[in-house]
Amino acid sequence: MKYFVHLLLVVLLTIYERCNAQSCVVDSIPVKENLDLKRYAGKWYAIGKKDPEGLFLQDNISADHIVEEDGTMTARSKGRVKLFGFWLICADMAAQYTFPDPSIPAKMYMTYQGLASYLSSGGDNYWVIDTDYDNYAVTYACRSLKEDGTCNDGYSIIFSRNPRGFSQAIMRTVRQKQEEMCLSGQFQPVLQSGAC
Repeated sequence: MKYFVHLLLVVLLTIYERCNAQSCVVDSIPVKENLDLKRYAGKWYAIGKKDPEGLFLQDNISADHIVEEDGTMTARSKGRVKLFGFWLICADMAAQYTFPDPSIPAKMYMTYQGLASYLSSGGDNYWVIDTDYDNYAVTYACRSLKEDGTCNDGYSIIFSRNPRGFSQAIMRTVRQKQEEMCLSGQFQPVLQSGAC
């Protein structure tokens, strides 16, 4: 009888782990439905982030999104970056967004360029997971996938319209979104001291 109970527990644990892993498949992560780009546009301040591998903005991160009359969106981002392991400098980045599937505007492709030679350029999927437009936005990018469809290397930024952050009620919503992205407990706060 003990053997049967032990076997049943192992089977249930295996099923639980598989179901849990399936919810971390990148394509199953929900995004903001019917994202209104004009309401999303404007200045955002990073207050939390989960970094990808390699060079990434350290602190004082902000992004100013602009939506043109034709619906195209660009952004100008700033933040401090650490070079050579010790040298902190303010960096400017420019980004342009395209919409691979116009029916899902929250799933964008971002092409970015550092406005100085030592900064990187490239492109990432850029998803708006959630926003209320006035207080917070949760963004996500997966740079590479594992064979099982989960993210191998990605990042996420929690933005606020206010550089001092937002209320505890909003933080509860943000934490729920972190769980949905399978990134709970992986974020670090972002200093906003006005350095850039």
